[in-house]
Amino acid sequence: MRPVLRVIDAISDWAGKIARWFSLFLILIIVFEVFMRYVLNAPTKFSYEVSIALGASLYAMGYAYTESKRAHVRVDVFYIHMSPRTKAIFDSFGGLIFFIPLIAFVVFAAWNKMIWSWSVLEKSVEGFWYPPWYPLRTMIFLGWSLLLMQGTANFYRNVYRAVKGKAYD
Repeated sequence: MRPVLRVIDAISDWAGKIARWFSLFLILIIVFEVFMRYVLNAPTKFSYEVSIALGASLYAMGYAYTESKRAHVRVDVFYIHMSPRTKAIFDSFGGLIFFIPLIAFVVFAAWNKMIWSWSVLEKSVEGFWYPPWYPLRTMIFLGWSLLLMQGTANFYRNVYRAVKGKAYD
């Protein structure tokens, strides 16, 4: 099982690296738009939709990476004082009851939206450029799928620690 978990972690790390590039491109697009709009008085038609697509893709690719580092926000008033095994027990129950079913539902919904988007060749209707939106729908589906995969790997690790009392790594 260790090789499978390492592959999942590696995929999540790559998703984080991709998200890093999306953030750079997003910053560059916004700086370009600000320059065009306020210095040259010639705003672009494409920057709004591109910013939305890059921002959404950045979030989607960052989900799994953040989960792999266990860096998602949690209320840790009590959690921080628990032993690693007790944390693993709570994380196992939370993963089984909340995380996996909820994220699986979101993956299913994102899959349906992506398939629909590709079938009608969906385009953005927010601005004047009308770029294709189906690549963004694909990125969102991919991001949620990677989060489910990483969450399942973490769930396995939590159950192992809860049962055995030691980390699985």
